[in-house]
Amino acid sequence: MQKDDLSGQEAYKNWLGELKEKIARTQQKTVMAVNAALIQFYWDLGKDIAEKQASSQWGDKIVEQIAVDLRKAFPNLKGLSASNLKYCKRFYLFYTTTAIGQQPVDQLQKQDRTIGQQAVDQIPWGHNILIFTKSKNRKEAEFYIAHTIKNGWSRNVLALQIKTDLYGRQGKSVTNFALTLPEPQSELEQQTIKDPYVFDFMGLGESFKERDIEIQLINNVTKFLLELDKGFAFMGKQYQLEIANQDYYLDLLFYHVNLKCYVVIELKNTKFLPEYAGKLNFYLSAVDDVLKEKDDHPTIGILLCRDKNNVEVEYALRGMSQPMGVSEFILTQSLTDKLKSNLPTIEEIEQELEE
Repeated sequence: MQKDDLSGQEAYKNWLGELKEKIARTQQKTVMAVNAALIQFYWDLGKDIAEKQASSQWGDKIVEQIAVDLRKAFPNLKGLSASNLKYCKRFYLFYTTTAIGQQPVDQLQKQDRTIGQQAVDQIPWGHNILIFTKSKNRKEAEFYIAHTIKNGWSRNVLALQIKTDLYGRQGKSVTNFALTLPEPQSELEQQTIKDPYVFDFMGLGESFKERDIEIQLINNVTKFLLELDKGFAFMGKQYQLEIANQDYYLDLLFYHVNLKCYVVIELKNTKFLPEYAGKLNFYLSAVDDVLKEKDDHPTIGILLCRDKNNVEVEYALRGMSQPMGVSEFILTQSLTDKLKSNLPTIEEIEQELEE
């Protein structure tokens, strides 16, 4: 084969690759545009229903009649059921009232409220329903919207995060980051750590040890990373470090690609004890000396224990030189039956992740 033929094939291959990327981007933009139009349509429906009910003093039963009449007029159009029309109204009121259902509806007529710059049109309608029906306020809803967009959560994964109260857990760990890290790094890393962590995929019996938990976390590393949140890259379990001719072993070692730092996670199947912080402080110093590169930020530590007293933890961390946080973890057995029954199954989550 001639050299010119090879260069021609390579040029065609490169051009074809660019063409495929352009088509994929166009498809994505089309899907996003269609979704944005649908969300705007539901917003407008909800707005019209809310305002008309306010001005005419119609009761909620009128929604049933509206659904019947609209479906007669548009038999092939989805989303016109009575239940979905009620969701549309609830959707509109959630984001236009200062507190859910507290602002008089008739006041809405005096304001030109539109969907505006809301990020709600960047996620599917099913995701939106989960968020505005389960969130206590707009701030919580905006948290779940932003994280859904950032992490590309499926609806089942979003449901899991809401059921385990990610909003309430995010950034709640007791840490010494403010004392050991500069701004804004300390705030970024504070928001990375949760309290408590919920490991609902554990298949442990009544009696188990720290090593059992560690093994289960690694055997289910994909689900573990989902709970840790986006950005964690798994480096190893029982990671060996040689210091002063002695071997030390870190329970779990990660690298956070966004924060650009190593993360050491130590597991304690007991209540927090102050000496645990001292040992973790030692490990973090060692990782900084042995593994940390020039461009890396200081290594941080996360100590996971079954129980803790926050005042005791604050005292223990106050004297530590390395950045670390202490959080509790909850296993499946600790979740209430009601909560477990409402959570999507791991099989459902895996299916969503594979799609």
